[in-house]
Amino acid sequence: MENGAVYNETTEPQAKPPRRPFGCTLRHLRGWRLPTKALQAILSLLAVICEEIVEDCFKCGGLYFFEFISCSAFLLSLLILCVYCTDVYETFGEDKVQRVNFWTMPAIGGCFLLASIVFAATSSGSAVEKAACVFGFLASGAFLAEIITEYFHSRKQNANRHSENPGNTQSTTENQPLNKQS
Repeated sequence: MENGAVYNETTEPQAKPPRRPFGCTLRHLRGWRLPTKALQAILSLLAVICEEIVEDCFKCGGLYFFEFISCSAFLLSLLILCVYCTDVYETFGEDKVQRVNFWTMPAIGGCFLLASIVFAATSSGSAVEKAACVFGFLASGAFLAEIITEYFHSRKQNANRHSENPGNTQSTTENQPLNKQS
């Protein structure tokens, strides 16, 4: 016993799972999620690029508001995409990541839609401003489309759970008395 042979098998260190290169994976972005997240980031980036190209503005308040929202939307969509694709997803847990995603996407989409409307109303009508507005509307649509898709997907999953568990029925064995009285 002095050599620790009794405890040898239980105290051996567990083998660590092999690390992925740079910790990146796409397994949490199956199906429609990967194209949607990529589209959100790309459209937001295009909106940022187009509004940065605008040379002159007459009513600059709408442009500045659109600039702030489009840049914030791009950075947040990139951040959420990185969370889904790295080990941070397991660190935070699926429930927390899903909850953050569920609340940030409509907020980003709504703000992006509002900024696009304000920018469209205050722009001078140049081609670059119109392109920025179009990309803004498309990006806000991508953010809001993800929430609509997620909502219907979660309703479908809840309906499947309810159909698998029919609840308490009187004919089941669990609901019969233990001592049958005649």
